[in-house]
Amino acid sequence: MTRLMDTLKSLETAEDFLDCFEIPYEQRVIDVNRLHILQRLHDRLAQSDLESMDDAQLRETMSTFLAAAYHDFVVSDARTEKVFKVFHRHDGAARSPEKTIIPLADVRGATEREDP
Repeated sequence: MTRLMDTLKSLETAEDFLDCFEIPYEQRVIDVNRLHILQRLHDRLAQSDLESMDDAQLRETMSTFLAAAYHDFVVSDARTEKVFKVFHRHDGAARSPEKTIIPLADVRGATEREDP
């Protein structure tokens, strides 16, 4: 494992990652989109073979992907970028919940059903 990978394991927040890779950011963008940015970074990294990279390659890849993930939310928003499943619903409309029917006898309990 590379030294950079050890460092990455200690990072917790979007700000930690951006600071580590010296990527300038606006706090208001992070405050609104931190989870989206980190998920976008994760999705991009999942498509790369990080284990085969040395520190320099890994640093370059992480920096490029993180800067791109941050930039996505500077020029767009969470609803447009659709990082999370909730944004993949048709036209952003919420689905109507399915109805669940519970028989009244089940609500009253077993002892009340036994009385004539």
